[in-house]
Amino acid sequence: MGHEHATTHGDQAQDHANGTVPETRRETDSLGSRDVPTSAYWGIHTLRALENFPIANRPISVYSDLVVALAVVKQAAARANVEIGVLDPAKAKAIEQACEEIRAGALHDEFRVGVMQGVPERAPT
Repeated sequence: MGHEHATTHGDQAQDHANGTVPETRRETDSLGSRDVPTSAYWGIHTLRALENFPIANRPISVYSDLVVALAVVKQAAARANVEIGVLDPAKAKAIEQACEEIRAGALHDEFRVGVMQGVPERAPT
């Protein structure tokens, strides 16, 4: 991973006010908060996995069929979760759109963790 510029929420608000896009976004999990590149479709859990578990030199993204299969499962899960009322339909729509993009061959490079590590924590939203 390259050097990441850390920004605070105040810096991000100022950047937006100036018409610029911040280089990072702040995400929080049970271990604390971290800055994640704004352009990344993945989040804090993937960042931690990349930093703490470099057990495979081969990311999931090199296996296109696996990435597509993950998108199919994620898309089905989004649909099922809307049906049972535990996922906001607007979020489901964003998940479905991202899954369709992945199935069409886009965004595969966003699947960064090693194939032996697991899968990304979420589909792009």
